[in-house]
Amino acid sequence: MIPAVRALARAAMAARPVPLADVQARAELLARFDHSYLVPVEVFAAFAAELTDRRRPGGPFAALCINGRRWFRYQSVYYDTPDLRSFHDHRQGRRLRYKIRERLYEDTGERQFEIKLKGRRGETVKHRQPLMPGDEPLGAAPRGFLASVLDRSYGIAAPVELGRSLQTAYTRATLVADGQRITCDAALLCRDLETGRTVRADGGLVLVETKTTGHLTEVDRLLRGYGVHAAEFTKYCGGLAALRPDLTAHHWQRAVRMAFPAAA
Repeated sequence: MIPAVRALARAAMAARPVPLADVQARAELLARFDHSYLVPVEVFAAFAAELTDRRRPGGPFAALCINGRRWFRYQSVYYDTPDLRSFHDHRQGRRLRYKIRERLYEDTGERQFEIKLKGRRGETVKHRQPLMPGDEPLGAAPRGFLASVLDRSYGIAAPVELGRSLQTAYTRATLVADGQRITCDAALLCRDLETGRTVRADGGLVLVETKTTGHLTEVDRLLRGYGVHAAEFTKYCGGLAALRPDLTAHHWQRAVRMAFPAAA
């Protein structure tokens, strides 16, 4: 087993299980502030043990559990324009930027069409719509949903030309407390859907993302105490930058090289 997956599984099994309905009630966080960290497995094990310790002040973090499972396989397909407008808008830090993706929850078969925006305060705002079996991700209904979200949120038109850009696959465990959610991802594999090239993330790293309605949380401060600082990294932009070295991504280079040492 990949070391990061093993560490993630051990952390999830050490936590009290909690059903999806409770996670949504306690920390659904469709509008939230995100911070990403590339955490070595040894540090992740100690960090997760502190969070799930039953003696933790305020109570321990619990682990999402669905049908007896505490870690899950995710797959996403990202959509972009031919000139990669979404990628470059994020690279340049544009205020009106967004990502478009289809997410597949492999263990349940559920599919969602999702649009992730940046809010006025820099928060992430996620809009999503279920996809039924046989639905085309860029069919009439999802395109109408995309147009409505972009018009309502930014007052801009949706791009007409969209195509499949990047596919990601990974294993995730989710830890949750009131108002806080932490996703822990391992074994990230990215595939360039234009060239067919793939790149796999370092198996000794866990990608931890903190999600909260505030800014820095106890979890962010705890990671800083271990010497781990927030990284300029997202799966879409980091994966695409690793697969296409010709793309300019100066401020992401350090995180991309750390996450994908084989590509570097």
